[in-house]
Amino acid sequence: MSQILWLEDTNFQFPNVNTAFEEPDGLLAASERLTPELVIEAYKKGIFPWYSAGQPVLWWSPNPRCVLYPEKFHISRSFRRTLNNNPFVIKTNTAFREVMLACAKPRSDDAGTWITETMLDVYCQLHQAGFAHSIECWFNNKLVGGMYGLKLGDIYFGESMFSTMKNASKVAMFYLCTTIKPFLIDAQVYSKHLETLGAEEIDRKYFTELVKSRLTYSIDI
Repeated sequence: MSQILWLEDTNFQFPNVNTAFEEPDGLLAASERLTPELVIEAYKKGIFPWYSAGQPVLWWSPNPRCVLYPEKFHISRSFRRTLNNNPFVIKTNTAFREVMLACAKPRSDDAGTWITETMLDVYCQLHQAGFAHSIECWFNNKLVGGMYGLKLGDIYFGESMFSTMKNASKVAMFYLCTTIKPFLIDAQVYSKHLETLGAEEIDRKYFTELVKSRLTYSIDI
């Protein structure tokens, strides 16, 4: 930890992403603060915060970067049946805080969460400012799945998703890909599950160039 670049409050400048650690992959810097303004500035440079309670704010820019092009979203035969049955009502931005809280609940394979109280507060502020958005799956008037993330330009920076009913988060992702249709979805870090949805890895330099080039575009969520 002592070798990580510490960002001082008096001169808060993100370093070049090419200086990020290879191990752990993408660790770039640390700071004491987390504010809405810093999060937006970070995302514009291909950087995101990811840390646990009791740690300083850790800033990351992994290489390669996991992304999903909406037109490449993979629909399996079994998921097609879910779509045909259409069990969910999809809403956007009606329960942003509730989606974050659901994403923060411990998973079966992980007793902790990286969605700290400070992160919850900051991203709710970003939601109120029109930058952060939730896509929600409702069943019988109950929130059963969804996802949240930031929108800059026409790129959706996905943060987390959850399901309490089978395929609910996947339906939210399908809605994002086929109805909202961003140019690109940032999935940050590779996982096998994301790969089954059609996600792929691209070079960090190419990703940061894409982000910069798309900031003048827009999508409605």
